[in-house]
Amino acid sequence: MDNEKIDFIVTWVDSNDIKWLKRLSDEAQKKKVIIDQERFRDWGLLKYWFRSVEQNAPWVNKIFLITEGHLPKWLNIDNDKLIVVKHSEYISNKYLPTFNSNVIELNFGNISSLGEKFVLFNDDIFINAKTKPSDYFYKGIPKDVGIFSPIIAKEEGVSTTVLNNVKIINSYFNSRDVIKSNPSKWFSTKYGKHLLKNVIVLPWKDILGFYDSHLAISYDKKLYKNVINETINKDLVFRNSFRGASDVSHWLVRYWQLCLGDFTPRSSNFGKYYDIGSSLDDIKKDIKNSKHSIICLNDSNVNEGSFEKYKQILIDIFQSKYSKKSTFEK
Repeated sequence: MDNEKIDFIVTWVDSNDIKWLKRLSDEAQKKKVIIDQERFRDWGLLKYWFRSVEQNAPWVNKIFLITEGHLPKWLNIDNDKLIVVKHSEYISNKYLPTFNSNVIELNFGNISSLGEKFVLFNDDIFINAKTKPSDYFYKGIPKDVGIFSPIIAKEEGVSTTVLNNVKIINSYFNSRDVIKSNPSKWFSTKYGKHLLKNVIVLPWKDILGFYDSHLAISYDKKLYKNVINETINKDLVFRNSFRGASDVSHWLVRYWQLCLGDFTPRSSNFGKYYDIGSSLDDIKKDIKNSKHSIICLNDSNVNEGSFEKYKQILIDIFQSKYSKKSTFEK
């Protein structure tokens, strides 16, 4: 069904905003945390995000740009499809300021104008080829991959948050019942080699984890809000103005959708995750040839001394593919 309204959400931060940097520094000193610059630095690619959406998903209903309050100078805020939402407009004041992307994302259900069907992007996730609504929802059901995968604990990264998500999931579901309820969704040939993972975990009743492809995720707004309201201690989680050990993420809702069987299987090759510092050649080829419909360009393995160089290389790659200004630009 390609006539249903689907909204996109994208989050963005201007790491060069002096006032924002002051608030960031003040909050970091107050909470006694060390700032990880990689979580905030801007690669200057947001305009290409909008260009790629306009070229590859012109059918989108509305685009919700979520920011702390700052906006790119080039942005055309009069575009009928654009809705700018500040943190203060949907997050309770007692949890602000926040520099925690989990808090920012978990509150999306509070945005009253957001449609019932939406796709959650970050500004490092790009639509890389022509897509249609049924690539994200089929007959109102989110498209996704139902693949179990054990959590690998690491000192760095998001494994602690993912583990917290899975702890909650195991309080409500077990893998045997989940698979038994929707076997065709968990053993779909669309998963390719990943299908073996679902076979390997069969001896375990507890859910060991899920395969996270780090791509745009399709959500039902009602379920999104209900899961968060019913399972999260908001005063514990939302008061983390920076990422912390008690965090959970919006992936919790994704896992919940999967366990309910509230998804339609999609090819595991629909998208691709790249680390920028180690994959520039592959990224260039993928963008040029539209090999994958969605790509995630993760800010990793790029030290501060190489940042400007890598940034310009990426800008040049996107400019060669998306040279035409979008209607989201002045």
